[in-house]
Amino acid sequence: MEQKQETILAIEGMTCGHCQRRVREALQKVAGVSDVDVNLEEGVARVLHDPKAAPVPSLVGAVTKAGYGASESR
Repeated sequence: MEQKQETILAIEGMTCGHCQRRVREALQKVAGVSDVDVNLEEGVARVLHDPKAAPVPSLVGAVTKAGYGASESR
């Protein structure tokens, strides 16, 4: 059975709706991610994922590859 975990990522470099969409699409492509909500105003992405299939470093890597900064928000 797949575990689900919500992780909040602080996103750096998002300035517009296009940036927001790119971050959301990058995270949605990660295997094990089931839901993504990116908030431009808050500069965060809330990601519902299976931590075994999609660990936090893979989420951060996907955002970084898309051209933005990301770190786990605590």
